[in-house]
Amino acid sequence: MPTMADVARSAGVSVATVSHVLNGTRPVLPHTRQAVLDAVDELGYTPNTLARSLVTSRTRSIGLAVSAISNPYFTEILQGVEAGALEHGYSLLIADPHDDPDHECKVVQLLHERRVDGMIVAPSADPRELVSYLGRHRVPTVFLDRVIDGVIEGVAGGGVEAPADGPQRFDQVCAENTGPTARLVTHLAGRGHRRIGLVAGLPGLSTTAERITGYRQGLTTARLPYDHDLVVHGDSESAGAERATATLLSLAAPPTALVTANNAMTIGTLRALRDRGLSVPDDLALCCFDDFAWADLFSPRLTAIAQPSREIGAQAVRVLLDRLAAPDRPARTVRLDCTFVHRTSCGCPDSGERGQPSQPSQPSQFSQPSQPSQPSQFEKGNVS
Repeated sequence: MPTMADVARSAGVSVATVSHVLNGTRPVLPHTRQAVLDAVDELGYTPNTLARSLVTSRTRSIGLAVSAISNPYFTEILQGVEAGALEHGYSLLIADPHDDPDHECKVVQLLHERRVDGMIVAPSADPRELVSYLGRHRVPTVFLDRVIDGVIEGVAGGGVEAPADGPQRFDQVCAENTGPTARLVTHLAGRGHRRIGLVAGLPGLSTTAERITGYRQGLTTARLPYDHDLVVHGDSESAGAERATATLLSLAAPPTALVTANNAMTIGTLRALRDRGLSVPDDLALCCFDDFAWADLFSPRLTAIAQPSREIGAQAVRVLLDRLAAPDRPARTVRLDCTFVHRTSCGCPDSGERGQPSQPSQPSQFSQPSQPSQPSQFEKGNVS
């Protein structure tokens, strides 16, 4: 097996120069760098990752902690993280915190003990201990999908233990949530619906809070009153959404349209409707946050907000590498735009449209909401 010394002899340089080229520890003249790379390729030299990590104090590995890896949304994020890591020569260690704060801390600590260079984490609904651990140990971290600004602001106030020199700010990468959710609500209102229910996610998650805010903004834009009975929590999973949808359908005046706040809850909602013999959109219109590969195969086809899942993962890697290169740079939160995918579960005819920007419609559009073909059905809130 060729060694670094063999590469140095072939390229006509010192072993130190080969090390600088392979590890990026010092600038090397372009022609010298190319000579080293040519020698590496010709000899089939494979760097000793363990030895290199001892020299550079870097393992060129990233820890990824995300719950529900089987969820298509997080699966696509994982693909984006993996592609971004490999592109920059990093390996990936993956753990599932199961959205449990105690387990979250355990898996993050295990990743840290593996001496990953940095972490990408989708935090749980109660990430205080997580923030405390990462802050105490100064672990370069990017929070993914869910933001934790409120927790960070509470660090110095005693919510969690702060680093000795003040609370650490963390980089964050996520999708826009508020505007796209409002878009779904105003779209349904434009179809004449007056009682629009929301199957919200797990309380405590920023995605849940932001999508509820978007729901309320959509109602305000459409000049519809907010009714707390129409907001139920499906806890971000299918079984919870099935129970939550049953609660909405049992109301004296049930909703005539629903917004589901993630793809897993969309499945649970559809199951609850099927079990009651209700059809979409004839009995109840449906729009969902999160698109997924088979949403176009449902009958009717699901109108949805599509998140740029792979780009979220790839962007998280880029932000983490920026942090590793400049540890003292100001923290930033990157939000990526979503796409409104207009299909037929909302009650619209099949227009053939596949995607539109997810910005909310203009308020004036709903100053005089259009009436449905059978006004009494929606005014009474009956599902029949």
